[in-house]
Amino acid sequence: MSFLRTVFNDSVIIHPPGFYIIGFETFPYISVYFIFLALVYVVTVLFNTLVIYVIAFNHCLHTPKFLAVVNLAVIDVILNSCTIPSMIKLFLIKDNFIPFNLCLLQMFVYYTFVSLESYALAILAYDRLIAICFPLRQNSINTVRSMLCIVGLTWSFALGLTAFTTAIMTRLSFCNSVRVFSYFCDYAPVFRLACNDYTLHWTAASFLSVLLLVGPFSFIVLSYGSILVTVFRMKSLDSRVKALATCVEHIILVAVFYIPLITIFIVGFYLGSIDPDQRVLSLSLASCIPPCVNPIVYSLKTKEIKVRALALVQINRIGIDERKSKPWRVNEMLKKSRL
Repeated sequence: MSFLRTVFNDSVIIHPPGFYIIGFETFPYISVYFIFLALVYVVTVLFNTLVIYVIAFNHCLHTPKFLAVVNLAVIDVILNSCTIPSMIKLFLIKDNFIPFNLCLLQMFVYYTFVSLESYALAILAYDRLIAICFPLRQNSINTVRSMLCIVGLTWSFALGLTAFTTAIMTRLSFCNSVRVFSYFCDYAPVFRLACNDYTLHWTAASFLSVLLLVGPFSFIVLSYGSILVTVFRMKSLDSRVKALATCVEHIILVAVFYIPLITIFIVGFYLGSIDPDQRVLSLSLASCIPPCVNPIVYSLKTKEIKVRALALVQINRIGIDERKSKPWRVNEMLKKSRL
């Protein structure tokens, strides 16, 4: 198959038909890992969809906190849908080729929603910061309108920056290897295959890794520092324990998401000494596990959502005839779910 040639700044840019994804070829017990990823994807879609449905159809949950939770749930579904199905397809039909344009599309979607995941965790930290540190001013500071603005800004910011970094990939010429050592069309492994200078791409990736990962992570650390100071000033021991338990769950999930990514992007770019196998495994786990765990940690362990989800399941179990003959049971469950 011939290469696609385009002209840019009076020079010939060579675009290959596509790339070969070879990140998992050397992994032992790869079939077990793909079965695990399939389970992770099913849990991700089911639980996040349940969370979105429960919040969307309960008007009493249309608050800034649950708007942030819905934002995270939507991001989680799209993020795992971007990579896991393609990995499973690679394993089942042994086809690791991806066309050039589809590679750029996957790259754009993945890095957009990884960035949005990072900012979504920071938004949830902001919500908790306002709720714990400024409880009397919470309703005036953290409104639905302000939360919508924050979410909209993060989406616009992530989409714009990722569109730029993906668009400049078309300036690279690929005339040698087209084998990408990753589990998807990863940005750095792809631009390192280029024949021409990729300094701009290295600079953009380095800058955005700080802006989109280290920035939100630093905000989360500072937010929880302020939260812990406020918690230790509380007089009630029960309030302290409850607040600290919530923080521990969040911090664990933040660590699962951020530490592998920061290690990969910062150490990999600046030191260049990270093992390729470790990079692929860490990046795949860091991007696939948090969307699966998020609805459990953030949502299904939240009383408001858990009660309404259980009420929804119970209502669906009641037949149409029973609902007509005993409407008080439905009304009682709905009333209980509002408590």
